[in-house]
Amino acid sequence: MDEEYSRGIPMGPVDGRVVPRYAGLTTFARLPRIEDVEGCDVAVVGIPFDTGVSYRPGARFGPSHIRQCSRVLRPYNPELEVSPFDSQQVVDAGDIICTPYDIAAAVRQIEEQASALIDSGAKLVSLGGDHTIAYPLLRAHHRRYGPVALVHFDAHLDTWDTYFDAPLTHGTPFRRAAEEGLFVAGHSAHIGIRGALYSPDDLDNDAELGFTVVHCSAFESRTVADVVEQLRSTIGDHPLYVSIDIDVLDPAHAPATGTPEIGGLSSRELLGLVRGFEGLNLVGADIVEVAPAYDHAEITGIAAAYLAYEFVSLLAQKASR
Repeated sequence: MDEEYSRGIPMGPVDGRVVPRYAGLTTFARLPRIEDVEGCDVAVVGIPFDTGVSYRPGARFGPSHIRQCSRVLRPYNPELEVSPFDSQQVVDAGDIICTPYDIAAAVRQIEEQASALIDSGAKLVSLGGDHTIAYPLLRAHHRRYGPVALVHFDAHLDTWDTYFDAPLTHGTPFRRAAEEGLFVAGHSAHIGIRGALYSPDDLDNDAELGFTVVHCSAFESRTVADVVEQLRSTIGDHPLYVSIDIDVLDPAHAPATGTPEIGGLSSRELLGLVRGFEGLNLVGADIVEVAPAYDHAEITGIAAAYLAYEFVSLLAQKASR
């Protein structure tokens, strides 16, 4: 195994034509574990933390559920015309271990362990967990890349100041990130925002942070290609970090999430938006808020697995250029 990687030949997933996809490894896409290789280019890592939720719990079980659902994946991505496991070493890095009892301590643990993976040379595709984890992940990426262009797919802004006087929750990560200058104001965006708010102040307070906002209702009159063009112009040449709350999808496409909102994106629209980042300087991504207790027929988990696969594919294209 190590000898293969040392020769520059990445180890890929278990071949589904030899071992049926319902058998074999339970890693993401049945990829090798990080300890099975000498080094890696991309690490898919779980962060089983959901102490920051405000409504339905259960996203701590998201990483294992997404891994199970990733069994459907195959090694060639025809839409992006890339074999993402051939040109780069992709591994399942297991789970970041953090306490479920102390949010501030968990944030520190996530940042430290994510930073260690990044320092080893890996690009991270992180599987949540609730959206609190985006804050320490942004801190870890900021250590390496400086301020990033942040594209945030979500039904909710997640820029509230506090919940019940708590500053670290799944509704506050991007307020904390803004305070620390972790993303580039004017070159970052919220996509898919919808649903009821506590007051108009929620929108006014968010506007101060420098996000471009594309509300979900905009997709009634705008095409995916049109929004992609706007996003690419907004991002520019900055390093790009993408954070996807699975509730950006309509509950018909992703029922298993902590705070569902009707009127969301379709899975096809979301895939089109993510594929629109082709050629940009993607440095990391997360997919959060998958709560498998509410899933039916693995609908939500399969959507999340495919989104992670698209990010791995985008990174493969970047590596091959």
